[in-house]
Amino acid sequence: MVEIEEKYKIYEKKFGYVNWIGFWTLYKKEVLRFLKVVIQTVISPLVTSLLFLLVLSLAIGNDRGEVLGFSFINFLAPGLIAMQVIQQGFSHSSSSIMIGKIQGNIVDILYAPMTAAEITLAINLAACTRSIMIAIVSIIVFTFIVELEFYNFFYIFIFTFLGAFILSSIGIIIGLWAEKFDHMASATNFIIVPLSFLSGTFYSIDRLPDILKNISEMNPFFYIIDGFRYGFLGAADGSIQFGLFYLLILSIITWFAAYMLFKKGYKIKS
Repeated sequence: MVEIEEKYKIYEKKFGYVNWIGFWTLYKKEVLRFLKVVIQTVISPLVTSLLFLLVLSLAIGNDRGEVLGFSFINFLAPGLIAMQVIQQGFSHSSSSIMIGKIQGNIVDILYAPMTAAEITLAINLAACTRSIMIAIVSIIVFTFIVELEFYNFFYIFIFTFLGAFILSSIGIIIGLWAEKFDHMASATNFIIVPLSFLSGTFYSIDRLPDILKNISEMNPFFYIIDGFRYGFLGAADGSIQFGLFYLLILSIITWFAAYMLFKKGYKIKS
């Protein structure tokens, strides 16, 4: 009897300080989730950006003067790409959490030998991957339509990553808070979309009255779009150094908030 117990004795699995296997598996699962519907998750944002570009090009044409020393279309194109990066970063994480709650399979993640930090970071990095893919595909397509200039690829990448990371963390928070898709749609329609539209995507904030300009300079979406555009044009409305610092701090704060809510099991643990 003792020999049988020793033979089939269950030992505790040692993962080390970080469960890299679980982290990589969840990240891969999240990436495959959006790749299976790539038309919806990657191509659709590109089409939306192209429609904006087409409509504004036809409506305004050459009547609009230069913005920051560049043609309006050259100014507009990077902003449209950055706007989709922001919105899709939020969409990925919020939908991942919401679908898991509705279908009931979020328990698979909760019962896995993974910490809240590993789970939230895996979801965030998958959202960043999706946003980076959207940016790359959009840039490639836009180069055939607009004479895009490339000033510094580092700024294009870092502002894409920080923007997607921040919005993904916010998406996790909204996904945990929302009890149905209507709640998530409300957050998108009344918070994410208005902030992205009022962040200098279609205009330079120098044209705004001082009070509106000051308000815009508190909007993190402005720094994401402005920094992303700076990577193309080498010109910006605001301070790039301050924008980087501001977004870095905000990425830590938003992730920590998402981490704490997930750790406490907010609206996912009874």
